[in-house]
Amino acid sequence: MYTIGQVSERFHIPISTLRYYDKEGLFPEIQRTSGIRRFGEKEIDALRVIECLKKSGLEIKDIKQFMEWCIQGNETYPQRLNLFLRQRRQVEAELAHMNRVLDMLKFKCWYYEEALKDGNEDRVTRMKPEDMPEEIRRAYENSHQNT
Repeated sequence: MYTIGQVSERFHIPISTLRYYDKEGLFPEIQRTSGIRRFGEKEIDALRVIECLKKSGLEIKDIKQFMEWCIQGNETYPQRLNLFLRQRRQVEAELAHMNRVLDMLKFKCWYYEEALKDGNEDRVTRMKPEDMPEEIRRAYENSHQNT
């Protein structure tokens, strides 16, 4: 069993956030000793899922719905699966977007390194993608995709 302070430190989550999660019913079976919350492995596992869903863009009200489905039992497996499939698609789309951002940064770093070597941008501005180093060409093409 862990105190709220230990959980806060372990997960780098403010104590006030953990209290809010509890108030919202996200730890329905949390034990209390003299009014002090005691987090067991069940709450720790729930917190991992809560943080995952939160980072995937899900709102607390929807996370609460998920936790309610868990309590309802295996008849809610389809709803839970659909929720995770939807969030996975959302995260995959965000990753693809961030990869395009990263590729633009890679390309521009290379671009300005070359401009620094040359003393100007003339050569790199005229350069066609097929004349760029392979990794830079791939980064350029990915970062210039229309989405």
